Amino acid sequence: MITKEQKELVKATVPVLREHGVLLTTHFYNRMFTHNPELKNVFNMGNQQNSKQQTALAMAVLAYAEHIENPGVLMPVLDGIGQKHISLDIRPEHYNIVGEHLIASISEVLGDAATPELLEAWTVAYNQLATIMSGHEQNLYSKQVAKKGGWTGWRPFIVKEKVKESAEITSFYLYPAHGGPVADFTPGQFLSVRLFLPELNLLQPRQYSISSAPNGAYYRISVKREAGTELLADGMISNRLHNFVNEGDIIEVSAPAGGFALSEDSDHPIVFISGGVGQTPLMSMMESLIKSGSKRPKTWIHGCRDKNVHAFKEVIEHWEGKNEELKKHIFYSQVEEGFPDDLYTGWVDLNQLGDEIFEPNTEYYICGPAGFIELHYLELVKKGIDKQLIHFEEFGPQTLHLN
Repeated sequence: MITKEQKELVKATVPVLREHGVLLTTHFYNRMFTHNPELKNVFNMGNQQNSKQQTALAMAVLAYAEHIENPGVLMPVLDGIGQKHISLDIRPEHYNIVGEHLIASISEVLGDAATPELLEAWTVAYNQLATIMSGHEQNLYSKQVAKKGGWTGWRPFIVKEKVKESAEITSFYLYPAHGGPVADFTPGQFLSVRLFLPELNLLQPRQYSISSAPNGAYYRISVKREAGTELLADGMISNRLHNFVNEGDIIEVSAPAGGFALSEDSDHPIVFISGGVGQTPLMSMMESLIKSGSKRPKTWIHGCRDKNVHAFKEVIEHWEGKNEELKKHIFYSQVEEGFPDDLYTGWVDLNQLGDEIFEPNTEYYICGPAGFIELHYLELVKKGIDKQLIHFEEFGPQTLHLN
């Protein structure tokens, strides 16, 4: 058990973590990958290149130090991390490796300030956190295997269909390679896909939202191709899926995970707000509501560059035509002359849509780039919307902490 004195020592490092947290986590990752290069096959090296992982870890370590007296208040954040971990097949032995390099990095970065007492305090604190996380993740793994068709770790899936949805987005229909059912999931959750990247000589995992409703037979992911010739590792997987993975190929997939999930037992009005490929988890939610016959008032708000990159346009139009309680609002930032009357120009602007989307008890689901989410979250709060009714998903490591 961590002592009161050790908690004080951990809290005393908060100012340093606020100012130099990313320096510490950058040193940590460099050290860990030098001594344990096999872990490059587990971590998203694209998020290493763009520093998102270093930033996310620095924020997590800071939050833990700030709440060392009562780490239980961090469970919503820890659950999000745990959901990502089980999708990557993280096991208790990985925590031992991380702990070794994290404590060594604190010693090396802080130098003489890293007294034996401080290092011991952080060792005890880290072990406490590892115990909390491992226990939570074991519970999540147990829930996975308890489902019909459920599994843990990596499982081979065959690409039975590959469908181009727009100039940038292609859908992959994934069926178990050896037959049998697939586990149900809550609309909004994601899969991890693992491919070998010859360019890096590494296996690399990536998370993709499931873009279809649960059906017991297959999962659909809809992937945006990353443009450019000098691609970071983050874009290499999406391009490999587009360019090299074809119908009949087999890829490795982990079970559905994630805490961004539709409240299916509610009858409140619901508003979906998406930017670009951020619509993929919301497509799963909307399809599930349509298939269930839900009469909840539904509003679909989506923004993208132009009609060429607008995926699922016809599907949403079909659903709107068949369901009078569904209304759509589409924004294009680039439009041609003679564009339809029901199309908005520019970026998504909720203030153009009327007060009906701000009805009391309306639930909101937002997905897109971090800046997109923050903009609309703050706009809804400004309108007096209860924060508990606003749900959002940031693709990649969690760096948004909107209160």
